Amino acid sequence: MAVAHGSRDPRAAATVAALLDQVPLDVRVAYLDHCAPTLAQALSGLEEAVVLPLLLTEAYHSRVDLPAALNEVLAREPRLRVHYGATLGPHPLLLTALERRLAEAGVPAGDPDTAVVLVSAGSSDARANAVITDLARAWRRSGWWTVSAAYASAAGPSPAEAVAALRRAGAPRVAVAPYLLAPGYFADKVRRSTLEAGAAVVSDVLGPAPELVDVLLERYAQAQEWTRQRQPASLVG
Repeated sequence: MAVAHGSRDPRAAATVAALLDQVPLDVRVAYLDHCAPTLAQALSGLEEAVVLPLLLTEAYHSRVDLPAALNEVLAREPRLRVHYGATLGPHPLLLTALERRLAEAGVPAGDPDTAVVLVSAGSSDARANAVITDLARAWRRSGWWTVSAAYASAAGPSPAEAVAALRRAGAPRVAVAPYLLAPGYFADKVRRSTLEAGAAVVSDVLGPAPELVDVLLERYAQAQEWTRQRQPASLVG
């Protein structure tokens, strides 16, 4: 059971479907908000499921919203056995996927004349934002001019502010790498604002990158093996 955030933009659900179509498992999808099916609807009639958050960082949705939705289901379906998996990120393969998208946009991996702005959706949870900062710091070691973290909401700097700062610092070229799963409001806003701020390139969202399929399969195996360690304490199964 792959659980995505959900969006009013139909491109988001289409992207999730394209990703899950590549997963060699019996996969169903559920959404936390904005579109159907809900988690309760998707789990209906099942006796056992591995629930995997299609989220790139561990923040409010994975720590609060999803466990709460699961507990509501389990209160009505006490015989349902749930294996609760980890979020997609952080994971080294996600950097590989980001580099794939940049290469598709014409930016070779680790180009020393390119500064990268790594853009996440942003969170009110400082721990989630710190993960992005750490990811940017680790990515610098790949040879880029530098890598800076930015956030599309809830935290700073904004993507446009990060691009402007790098240009003032003398970066030969600035490329923007959206750490976003699917197209939609944030992706459109990031592209528009960063190009206006002087970015030379904005790569595509991660979408159905093959690296995400590998991460999903790894999270699936971990969830089955470490169910009790990975589950929130209030979940049963």
